[in-house]
Parts: sequence; structure tokens; C-alpha cells
Amino acid sequence: MTANTLPANLLDRIQQLARKWRVTIGQSFETETSVISFVSRNNQSLVLKVIRQEGDEWHAGQILKAFDGHGVVRIYEYAGGAMLLERLRPGNNLVDLALNDGDEEATEILADVIQRMTAIEPALSGVSTQAVEDWGKGFGRYLATDDPRVPRHLVESAQRVFANLCASQSQKRLLHGDLHHYNVLFDSQRGWLAIDPKGVLGELEYEIGAILRNPIEAPDLFLSSSMFERRIDRLTRKLNLNPERVVAWAFGQAVLSAIWEIEDGFEVPGTNSPLKLADVIWPML
Repeated sequence: MTANTLPANLLDRIQQLARKWRVTIGQSFETETSVISFVSRNNQSLVLKVIRQEGDEWHAGQILKAFDGHGVVRIYEYAGGAMLLERLRPGNNLVDLALNDGDEEATEILADVIQRMTAIEPALSGVSTQAVEDWGKGFGRYLATDDPRVPRHLVESAQRVFANLCASQSQKRLLHGDLHHYNVLFDSQRGWLAIDPKGVLGELEYEIGAILRNPIEAPDLFLSSSMFERRIDRLTRKLNLNPERVVAWAFGQAVLSAIWEIEDGFEVPGTNSPLKLADVIWPML
């Protein structure tokens, strides 16, 4: 990535943050949603992440600060849409492990990360976050359109299940909100750590949903009923969760995930993996 490939306003934000946080920028690269730069400060290697525009990750810095390094990447500075983070080395995620006959180990690691994140009660003062009830409004938005890509009966069923779960939650807490194989990286010093939280308030059973529909490029893995049940068993036993509620949340979230993809402008064909997962789960409810 070179400076002249970035929009002027984004480049200006990065340069301002570099001055404010006294970092020297090295190599940078772009993702769909952000610009990631490897930086240094006082001989310490760090990562500067700047979000392109306001969205799900805009307040991720606040969420990471609330978890205070427990199961998550450490944060040193943050502002709206920007974070200065510890650099994880080698920084590989859990996808390859899950895809190469290591799904049970990957599932165990994800459970361990969740355990570390729940070892403390995050301080919510000053944290901008939504509740799972707010996220559930996506069903109503979709039903108000005439879009045919998600079967209407499936949306209505998921909306009812989701609303019942929201109304009957046990202890609510701050959740990562998007915890899955791509968002857990390995560091040689600190082990496996979560990155890129969206932040949402809800019961812990909600947190499992994203795990159950990933890795997204291997739908045959998570669409297998036997694999789905093994994952549920391992996660709920280790985390002492209600398996029926985990399954029900996973159903609602799978349909909601497809709705969000449509809202974000993506094509959602009938072969959409989250929707196929919803079909797998529905008979289990």
C-alpha cells in the first residue's frame, strides 16, 4: 500500500493519529473495512488499525479496553474508529487448524478464549454498545421489504425464536459479538487471543453462534449434523451453558447473518451457508 492509493481524508486521519500517539509507521496494508499499519513506539512493535467508516467495529477500542487483555489483544490507545494494539506474532488464526482435521482442538481453543474473557466482569462505564435486542431489529427491517432472498417463513420463525430468547435471558454481560475462527489469533507469548470485537450485551449462550457457522469457506464442516452436535457438546460442557438456548440462538443468528449480508449489499443465493445452517438447526428446536 502506498500513500497515494488512500483517500485523502483517511490518509490524513492516519497521519494525525501517528503524531498524536507518537508512532513511526512501517508496512501497511488494506482490508475491506480498515487500514492496518505495523508501527513502533519506544522500540515496541505495535499495530495501528484505522477503520474506514463508522460501522460495527467503530467502538472496538472501547470494547477491548473493557476486557483489559483478558483473552483479547491488548490495547494501548483508542479513539472512534482507531486503535493502537499489541502486535501478535506470528498472528495466525484458527482457520487452518479447523480445516486440517483439527476442528475439535480449534473448538477447545475457542472455549478457552471465552473462559478467559469471562474471568472478569468488564467495566462498562463509557462503553458504547448495543444489546442483542437491538441486533434483533434486523428481522423487522427485512420483513418490511419485499426482498425474496430469505424465505419469509424462515425469517418469521427466527424472529419469534430470537424474541423469546431475548425476553428470557439469564445474566447479561459484555460479549465479543463476533467470536469465531478468523478473529482468534496466536501469539507466541500470550497464546490464542480474540481480536475485532463488535461488542454486544447479552447472555453467554449468544456468544457461541458465530463459531457454529465458521469457517465460512468450509460449509461442509459446520453443516454436518454430527459436527454441529459435537461442537455444541464440547462448548456447552466446558462453559457450563444451556445447550438448548445455544442451539436456538444459533438458529436466529444464522438467519440474521444472511439478512445483514443483504443489508451490506452482498449477494445471498439459496446456497448461502448461514441459511443452510438454519435449515439444519430448525428440526433440532
